[in-house]
Amino acid sequence: MSGKTLFDRIWDAHVVRSVTGGPDVLYIDRHYIHEVTSPQAFSGLRERGISVLRPGRTIATADHNIPTLNQHLPIADPVSRNQVETLEENCRTGGIKYFGMGDPGNGIVHVTGPEQGYTLPGMTIVCGDSHTSTHGAFGTIAFGIGTSEVEMVLATQCLLQSRPKQMRITVKGKLREGVTSKDLILYIIASLGTGGATGYFVEYAGEAVRRLSMESRMTVCNMSIEMGARGGLIAPDEVTFNWLAQIPSVSENREFARLVHEWHSLRSDRGAHFDREVTFDASEVPPMITYGTSPGMGMAVDGTIPTPEESASSAQSASGSYLKSLDYMGFKPGMRLLGHPIDYVFLGSCTNGRIEDLRLFTEAVAGKKKAAGVTALIVPGSQQVARQAEREGLTETLRLAGFEMRQPGCSSCLAMNEDKIPAGKYAVSTSNRNFEGRQGPGARTLLAGPLVAAAAAITGRITDPRELNWLQ
Repeated sequence: MSGKTLFDRIWDAHVVRSVTGGPDVLYIDRHYIHEVTSPQAFSGLRERGISVLRPGRTIATADHNIPTLNQHLPIADPVSRNQVETLEENCRTGGIKYFGMGDPGNGIVHVTGPEQGYTLPGMTIVCGDSHTSTHGAFGTIAFGIGTSEVEMVLATQCLLQSRPKQMRITVKGKLREGVTSKDLILYIIASLGTGGATGYFVEYAGEAVRRLSMESRMTVCNMSIEMGARGGLIAPDEVTFNWLAQIPSVSENREFARLVHEWHSLRSDRGAHFDREVTFDASEVPPMITYGTSPGMGMAVDGTIPTPEESASSAQSASGSYLKSLDYMGFKPGMRLLGHPIDYVFLGSCTNGRIEDLRLFTEAVAGKKKAAGVTALIVPGSQQVARQAEREGLTETLRLAGFEMRQPGCSSCLAMNEDKIPAGKYAVSTSNRNFEGRQGPGARTLLAGPLVAAAAAITGRITDPRELNWLQ
């Protein structure tokens, strides 16, 4: 008999009951909520006269709607202010831990949870947010849920879920200098297409994945859903345990040594069956950038835009939406993007708003000056990241290079606040989605990693960061 996968091991440990011919009743260890998807769920509880069953299992933060400037003032936009105030009231009446705007623990939900030790290996984790897959980097089953499911978890601490198919993506070898984990996941998505992992939960494996830091692993798992996956996860190892040991609330737990011993068993057995296996060579991954309006429309930063026939997404090409996407971006097949002028740079989001990302960007721009005419939004993923950047001197280095560090929040990842990209303007963004209007009506988004973003911020155009010899 074949052994169990990591996914099977965690899933089976959380099944409360199986419905014959139907889904499983899955127990949820950690539930994250924010101001956008939770209000209707709480309203549903009130209408049914139900209270939150296990409030200690839910953690809340305000992130999507909050401004990234002047957070000491009331939120100016009445809709955003109402959503944040509603979340605060729901948490107060429900007995839920809440990190509001300005709180030292505030930040993007998928940044604050891990850094404060709420995300631990072997857990089942959900949130009313599609990029909950981020937490899979710790060896968890983590996925986004809808509003009705948020209500279900608040009421029962369980979910009805059908077991998905499983895929393993193995990345052999080592990433080259100047190539980041964001480049790796953009390369994988461009290779498989935005539907290449639909219906699967993905486990990432191989030497290149094991070499990634925890922040880099979170970036990879974060974007798993951009190729249609239900989520992504990575087996915990010494990198994971050492990272967790730096969090006082985790390492000071008298059970920490025992937990680490148990977490060592969280891995796929040799011979475990996966419904699909895909392998990549890390040495072939270049610095990447997107050119269209889906994360799957990515290419090497020094490459040329493929024709519809060359695109990994044949369905998109056949429907005519491929050329429509290029038209929206002002591009054409066969065009090179190197040297193309840009207007905005955004460093941040739950994909690339961690301290590692700020370090990479800052090292790249140190001693240089931001290009004239470029607006740069440098947004830490949490208050903790902002404080660490200040202590390490990153904030001052950025200031000397002409950049302003903003306050934490989702910012222009999805433009639910003031941080919008104007219509027709080009933004090199380290966020996770480049859909039409995602960063503002008519905005043109090019997804990239921190080094490509830094190169664009300094030169004012799309630039291969390897040309600047920043890593020498």
